[in-house]
Amino acid sequence: MTDRTVIVALDFPKPELALQFANKITPEQCAVKVGFELFVAGGPALIEQLVGRGFRVFLDLKFHDIPNTVAKACSAASRLGVWMLNVHASGGTEMMMAARNAIDSANEAKPILLAVTVLTSLDKTALKDIGLVKEIPDLVTDWAALAKQCGLDGVVCSAQEAALVQSRTAEDFVIVTPGIRLPSNTKDDQKRIVTPADARAAGASCIVVGRPITQAADPQQALTEFNNAFICA
Repeated sequence: MTDRTVIVALDFPKPELALQFANKITPEQCAVKVGFELFVAGGPALIEQLVGRGFRVFLDLKFHDIPNTVAKACSAASRLGVWMLNVHASGGTEMMMAARNAIDSANEAKPILLAVTVLTSLDKTALKDIGLVKEIPDLVTDWAALAKQCGLDGVVCSAQEAALVQSRTAEDFVIVTPGIRLPSNTKDDQKRIVTPADARAAGASCIVVGRPITQAADPQQALTEFNNAFICA
């Protein structure tokens, strides 16, 4: 459904900083991700500006609410022209199906709809603290299979589980993997990380990279390095 893509996480506190950074990279070589902080600061206008500059935008708001509310949010996101958006798989079957139906009913180009499985910042201890006692690979693959049953296009998961997800879904199921670092990069706050080459080998469709690109002395060069490691390897 989608070519292999490096998605640059625009983790900036202000929209003007995100737009200044966007001038340093080329939209033909990546997509960009807008999360909670930046969307709250910049709102729909920022999304429209990025789309207007030719960027494919992954709206990473991880919708998780009652089905009707999530459906309306997905419809609104579709009208903004986003390329990709996501909901939490833990929201359940009815919620995910409502999201799917809302996007399918939109007159606009339909964005790729993903389910978030287990956040890469969570480990087994953290999951146990919130009452989830399954092993991480089992939880991720179960939620991925449920998302596919609900008609979603793919999932967000660690590349460590990507191969397992692919085995439970299909080759065209989109797998987006955060927590990606080159061997020379620091881990920051990610606990379950892999390299771009390992993510590709595991079956990842897209990788999400933030600080190693956004905080690089030469962002375009850093983006090229990730593209070479993930797409051209």
